[in-house]
Amino acid sequence: MADPQDTRVAVYLDFDNIVISWYDRVHGRSAYSKDRQRILEDPHDPEVAERLSRAMIDVSAIIDYASSFGTLVLTRAYADWSSPVNAEYRSQLVARAVDLVQLFPAAAYAKNGADIRLAVDAVEDMFRLPDLTHVVIVAGDSDYVPLAQRCKRLGRYVIGVGVAGSTAKSLAAACDEFESYDSLPGVERPQPEPRRAKAKETAKEPVKEPAKEPAKESTRGSRRQKAAQPVDEAEAVVEVPAPIIVLPDPVPDDQEQATKTLIRALRLGHDKADADEWLHSSAVKTQMRRIDPSFSEKALGYRSFSDFLKSRDGVAELSEEGHERLVRLKEE
Repeated sequence: MADPQDTRVAVYLDFDNIVISWYDRVHGRSAYSKDRQRILEDPHDPEVAERLSRAMIDVSAIIDYASSFGTLVLTRAYADWSSPVNAEYRSQLVARAVDLVQLFPAAAYAKNGADIRLAVDAVEDMFRLPDLTHVVIVAGDSDYVPLAQRCKRLGRYVIGVGVAGSTAKSLAAACDEFESYDSLPGVERPQPEPRRAKAKETAKEPVKEPAKEPAKESTRGSRRQKAAQPVDEAEAVVEVPAPIIVLPDPVPDDQEQATKTLIRALRLGHDKADADEWLHSSAVKTQMRRIDPSFSEKALGYRSFSDFLKSRDGVAELSEEGHERLVRLKEE
């Protein structure tokens, strides 16, 4: 039986909402609406695939943040998983034991489909699981304001997570605590897109060069020049997608993965306390186990967690005073 003092957390993700909001955050306002048809027609087109990869959601960052509040009792994600955009995340979500709820669109845009289903399930879970203490709502739509208010009235602590610029202020105000997805540990903030501007410049340069010579050549020479131009343009088009190819990241080894987990756990701990405050090593280890249940310092070759921390002196500072073991993230 669980300790009554333990905090038990339920996480609900309106996945379509968070994916579309982040796509617009990365590529500009209403970018998804403009690219929607192209994505549906050919999601494997090089340019479309590159834009989708740049706007990928870090699912682990959201789940790890939710786990910092306590034990995750259930985690559900609502979306149409047959959509090519959402299908890319299925392996990530299944790996983190997320329950995928399929929503079959009844209309062109399935308006409010996830909102109603998510709200009904959340209220049902609070009555079915009275030991739930925290509810995490990952969305940005103001339609979730009544849900957040009802959760609070039923005695739950409500945490909201949404994309900056796409989250209704009323939803943030209805939560006990609200965190922007952009500021979660491990999430890289979007950068401007210089590639598309450079690609246009490189495509124009080869076309301008042969235009200076035809005046001195004969009629045959001008015909040959005109026949050669499409070849140059084709070469310019081929050169543009070259830097856009996205290669899969290499799989990190266990030691590298453990270091990344330690950094994320320390950042989460500092977010809840003062930035320079020392954290108990036992609390840091607990958070690391919440992020990665397979973590074990002994499996990595260390006799104790303190030895593991000492081996990471490049990223963490360890203070041993008496029986206390304190740790904090080392400033870069």
